[in-house]
This record gives sequence, structure tokens and C-alpha cells, in this order.
Amino acid sequence: NLMNPLVIIGGRSPESTVSYYLHINRQINQQKGGNYSAPLLLHSVEFQEIVDCQKSGNWSKAGEILATAALTLQNAGAQAILLATNTMHKVAAPIEEAISVPFLHILDAVTQDAKKQGFHTVGLLGTHFTMQDSFYKDGLTKRGVQTLVPNSDEQAEIHRIIFDELCVGKISETSKQFYLQTIANLAAQGARAIILGCTEIGLLVQQNDTPVPLLDSTEIHVKKAVEFIAQ
Repeated sequence: NLMNPLVIIGGRSPESTVSYYLHINRQINQQKGGNYSAPLLLHSVEFQEIVDCQKSGNWSKAGEILATAALTLQNAGAQAILLATNTMHKVAAPIEEAISVPFLHILDAVTQDAKKQGFHTVGLLGTHFTMQDSFYKDGLTKRGVQTLVPNSDEQAEIHRIIFDELCVGKISETSKQFYLQTIANLAAQGARAIILGCTEIGLLVQQNDTPVPLLDSTEIHVKKAVEFIAQ
């Protein structure tokens, strides 16, 4: 019953980090029974520092902060590193270069899941960094999944809701309806499923709210973590 210790690098935001921590532990317990839980190291970065890097476009500094943290955690005994955020996978490369243990990349997990279900064209919701920046869309394309994103007005509102509401624990019915309308628009353009490409979106929209299949990147990433820990 020995399990592989995993590191969660979180803090972007605390809400989403809690979600990863809770679901990994729950799933390990469901698999193993008794009082089993997951051997986890949790490292929480100071979120404002990362947000400042994002706003000023200083991604190399953000990458440095996370790569340094990852290496420290590897030296503390981690067998793999998981980054509990979609957006910051923009700096996955410096993290992967800094460590020799596996980095459980969210795009690997999401594309494997989409293709297994036969979804080769998907819609993408997330922060404007995730929706606009080529790292996410190109990462999906490279792995064999085509991506549609909302128009620029919809993107701005989706991003605002994540930061101003969901990241600080505020849930609004109006915002939920806006998300559902955007999902319907993407489906009408040919998206077979929608990637919820930001950990917080799952706090607002669930599968029973829409007939369009939802691929919650957090849930899929958690599954990948559980497979690693329990293998």
C-alpha cells in the first residue's frame, strides 16, 4: 500500500487549491478505503506576486518563482509535481527544466480525456490569458484537439467573473447564466464539448446545468494525480 508522494503547487487561488487537495484525498480514500489519504506536500505561493507578474507580462519571473519552488519541493521528497492552475501552465517549460521528477501537465490530461471520448473540436473557457494566449490553444492543437474560444466581449466578462467573483468566493446567478449562454454559443459554432480551463469555473457551472458535455480541467487533472499516487 505504499503510495507515491506528490506535490501540489497552489495558492493561485486558495479556493482552487482546496478543491485539488480535497478531491485527491477523497478519491484515494474511495479507492483504498479505511482511513487512507494521499501523501501530499502542499506549497502555496503568494498569489499577488504572481498576479503582478501576469499584469506586467513578466512571465519569466513567474516561471522562475514556480521553478524554484518545484526544485525545492523535489529535494524535499516529492515524486512528482502538479501545478494547481491552468493559466500558469504558460510557464510549464522552466518548471519541467528545473526538475527531474515527472511534471503532471494539465494539457496532457485534458487532451487524453477529450480524445478518449471522441471530442476533437472543443470550446475553451478560462482567464483571458488561457483563452487568448497561444500556449493553451496551441498546446491542445499539438496534442490533436482543435479549439474554439468566445468572442472578445465574452472573454472580457468571463475573465472579470473569475477574478472579481469566483477567486474571492462570490457566486452570482447572473454570472452563471452568462457562462451558460457562452457555452451554448460555442456549441452552436461546432464545439462538441467545453473545457472548463480554470479551476474556479467548476464552482459556478456544473454538468447538470447544460446538455453540452463539460470537461472540467481540474477534475481531469485530479484523476491524473490520483493515478500517479496510487500506481
